[in-house]
Amino acid sequence: MSSPYQPYQPDPAVPATTPSGGSRLAAIFAHLSAPIAALLSAGSLSLLGPLLVWLVMKNDPYARKAAAGAFNFNLTFWLLYLLSWVLIFTVIGAVVGIPLIVVLFLVSAWCHIKGAVRAADDRPYDYPFQIRVLS
Repeated sequence: MSSPYQPYQPDPAVPATTPSGGSRLAAIFAHLSAPIAALLSAGSLSLLGPLLVWLVMKNDPYARKAAAGAFNFNLTFWLLYLLSWVLIFTVIGAVVGIPLIVVLFLVSAWCHIKGAVRAADDRPYDYPFQIRVLS
C-alpha cells in the first residue's frame, strides 16, 4: 500500500546547504516569537521578536530570511487587525470586523506554526501575505 504523503525532494540542480543548528533555532524562534509576543502583549509586540532575530542574525541568510518573512507578515496582519478594530467601533463595520479578526487570528496561527515546522525540517517558508519591508 503506498502512502499519499510525499517527502520533500530538493531540486538536484541546486546545491544543498543545510543550515547550522543555531540558524535552525533562530528561524524557529523567528516564526514562533510573533504569536507568543502577541499573546503576551495583546498583539502590540508581535513585530518585536522577528525584528530582534533579524537584527541579531543579520549575517545568517537562513535565519535572516525567516525573520524578515515573519516580520513582514506580522506587519501586514498588524495593519489588518488595526483596520478590523476600526471597523468594530463603527456600527455597520462590526459585522465585518469581528469575523475578520477571527479569520486573521486563525490564518496567522496557521502560517506561524507551518513556518516553524518547516524551519525545523530545514526548509524555508514564504509567508503568503506580506508587505515587504525587511529582506
